[in-house]
Amino acid sequence: MSIIIDGKQTSAVVRKEYAEEIKELAKKGIVPGLAVIIVGDDAASAIYVRNKGIACQQVGIYSEIIELPKETTQDELINRIKVLNERKDIDGILVQVPLPKHIDPKAVVASISPAKDVDAFSEVNVGKIMIGNHYFLPCTPAGIIELLKRYNIEICGKDCVVIGRSDIVGKPMAMLLMHENGTVTICHSKTRNLADITRRADILVVAMKKPRYVKADMVKEGAVVIDVGMNRDAEGKLCGDVDFDEVSKVASYITPVPGGVGPMTITMLLKNTITAAKRNHGIE
Repeated sequence: MSIIIDGKQTSAVVRKEYAEEIKELAKKGIVPGLAVIIVGDDAASAIYVRNKGIACQQVGIYSEIIELPKETTQDELINRIKVLNERKDIDGILVQVPLPKHIDPKAVVASISPAKDVDAFSEVNVGKIMIGNHYFLPCTPAGIIELLKRYNIEICGKDCVVIGRSDIVGKPMAMLLMHENGTVTICHSKTRNLADITRRADILVVAMKKPRYVKADMVKEGAVVIDVGMNRDAEGKLCGDVDFDEVSKVASYITPVPGGVGPMTITMLLKNTITAAKRNHGIE
């Protein structure tokens, strides 16, 4: 059986470390501040935003949640962001997705100052990640790298396969694995003979939004399997993209859903906010 990579437990340990760092910053009069904007009444988004607020409170980050009606125009939203860009008490800005259909997410991200883009979605920060000269990393891929390191899982020289090519997870995940000297293959919906490729992976990261798609016969014996998926099956049960019951019998390490990657995503948001605060106050 696999060793379970416990994201909840690891997250708790990491957050304690961040809380101590924030205490030291407070001695210098610095309190990291995060503004989270939510537009509309999406129930899942409301839960995510609330969890982010709780996480900030736990470690000592000032958080401000700005709730806007779904009728908010794109210009109104961008104007709110521009005000936050100028505020000295706000170090990070995050706009919760999904947004109402009449708002262009790319235009919204472009309006956030790169120095406060704690999601690391802006073109400036994406470019910095590409060349390895970054301050912020996308939270989910960064959380995965942190989990691998905390479990002493070597990336250097390993064959790494990422299923999924989204701008939020797949693409940056591949880049971060390459920065750690992994040899990376990206697979997607057009990939032929997918199972032949996944069976070569020492580290398999799955982010495809298909419930329990990856089965044991798609995984090499002893592989490390990271499941980014968050789905509901036919019975309404929360599950990942990996068939945990099957794959845990062949993998050496595996993340569960829930309790694997998810908790680390918010934890990395805290890290980015701390980094932004330090940089905005001239501390490198």
